[in-house]
Amino acid sequence: MATTPAPPPTAPPKPTWDPRGAEPPFPWVRPTIRIRLTLLYGGMFMIAGILLLSIIYLLAAAALHTANDLPFKLLPESKIQLTSNSCPALAPGLSADEANAALKACVAEQRQHALDDLLTRSLMALVGLSVIAFAFGYAMAGRVLSPLGRITRTARRVAGTDLTRRIELDGPDDELKELADTFDDMLDRLERAFTAQQRFVANASHELRTPLAINRTLLEVHLSDPGAPVELQQLGKTLLATNERSEQLVEGLLLLARSDNEIVDRKPVDLAEVASRAIDQARGEAEAKGVEIRGERAPAVVQGNGVLLERIALNLVQNAVRYNVPEDGWVSVTTELQQGQAVLLVSNTGPVVPAYEIDNLFEPFRRLRTERTGSDKGVGLGLSIARSVARAHGGRIIAEPREGGGLVMRVTMPV
Repeated sequence: MATTPAPPPTAPPKPTWDPRGAEPPFPWVRPTIRIRLTLLYGGMFMIAGILLLSIIYLLAAAALHTANDLPFKLLPESKIQLTSNSCPALAPGLSADEANAALKACVAEQRQHALDDLLTRSLMALVGLSVIAFAFGYAMAGRVLSPLGRITRTARRVAGTDLTRRIELDGPDDELKELADTFDDMLDRLERAFTAQQRFVANASHELRTPLAINRTLLEVHLSDPGAPVELQQLGKTLLATNERSEQLVEGLLLLARSDNEIVDRKPVDLAEVASRAIDQARGEAEAKGVEIRGERAPAVVQGNGVLLERIALNLVQNAVRYNVPEDGWVSVTTELQQGQAVLLVSNTGPVVPAYEIDNLFEPFRRLRTERTGSDKGVGLGLSIARSVARAHGGRIIAEPREGGGLVMRVTMPV
């Protein structure tokens, strides 16, 4: 009785959060220290201006109120013959009391007009001075915080594996210069530590090459002897495979030490050509395992080292071929340009990879559910080398689990 084949396992759910953090929709309005200092300076000026304007207004209102009474008073026996363009209420024929009331009303109205005009002009002056104060505060805040901007730019260059950068801040011996000098001292220590580590790995790798080459030569000579016993030949083949594995490990360590540095000598390299060469080298292994290699490769030229970039593509393609399904497996290798970046995309069928184990795959000597060198599929340095080379070129490599099993490896580099 035929049984229905079980559906392929589904990949675990992807995390709902982005570990890189989402960028704000309007990065130019983020509350930087310069903006906050500008608002602080401008706000303090506006508060002081409003208080000063209120005091002046109250003093002017009190002075005008004190002078609100008429300096003269018309007597009832006098003959009223008054006219005024500013006080239409004064007209010939008014009695003394009516004239006094009209004069008082006109003086009060003129006082109110004077206060209103003073308030309007003062507010206009305050607005203008506030604009000037905010602009002056923004310029001064930028001047005061310029050392921090220099420190930030240096830190960004250092983050791109350029440990030779230094701030070397000039100026008065204040808190900012102390911070810059402390940062320079920290960079000196980091550079010495990284240089010592890379030198040690490189020297150790070079020193190990010679005995391994001697061992390989001796083993090949013994294996070429037709009269050697079968057991000895089998032992020689096993030792030769172990020696070859050790040579791969040494070469990987040496390349890893080299690729941690920033690439200085850059030349135009087409990722499509690099990927095609990597496919040609891995095609024999893919055919032996029954894995189909496919995908379209569009031109994507970047500035970098062709040998190291080819190692990225070769490591990814070899991993995709080796960690695949037993039957009907495939590997897709594509290159393209997206938003000003060159993209190398390698995806494959294979076992289901939990999302929480993705980061561990980029650690040296780590594999999926296997640590150290407990597999015959490599020495566990392929993805570590690929990530180091990508970083040295100013790019990045991201791995994502594919639905149904396998991985999607995305390498992005600036054009």
